Amino acid sequence: MKTTKQKSWLDKLNEEKESKTKRIDFDFADIPAGSMMFIATPKLIDQYIKEIKVGKHIDIKTLRKDLALANNADYTCPVTTGIFLRIVAEANYEMLQQGKRLSEITPFWRVIEPNSTLAKKLTFGQEFLQNQIAIESAIST
Repeated sequence: MKTTKQKSWLDKLNEEKESKTKRIDFDFADIPAGSMMFIATPKLIDQYIKEIKVGKHIDIKTLRKDLALANNADYTCPVTTGIFLRIVAEANYEMLQQGKRLSEITPFWRVIEPNSTLAKKLTFGQEFLQNQIAIESAIST
């Protein structure tokens, strides 16, 4: 019997995936039919978050809007964005657990709201997000 090793969050983050833009034929989430929808990759979302300055918080809608504009699309897919954002958070938390310093990981807490549905799914819980946001807001004031 063949057993498959489950991919780590880091494996999922580092997978070589291509982003794509496609026209959707039906209303999907907050996206009307006929729109051009951008589907990012975990690495693109990771890179976007790395650009956010200390003490600044960007909501997922802004992240999606920025990625769509940067990629000549009307919208960014909300479903894959949520999935990829979780991959970014879990992979970077994994790196922290492996000995990386906070300054060496992507500051995913600048995008994920501690009380969001996504935050509740994270394996490490909401407290880490709340602590990092509190630390950064104290630094930036």
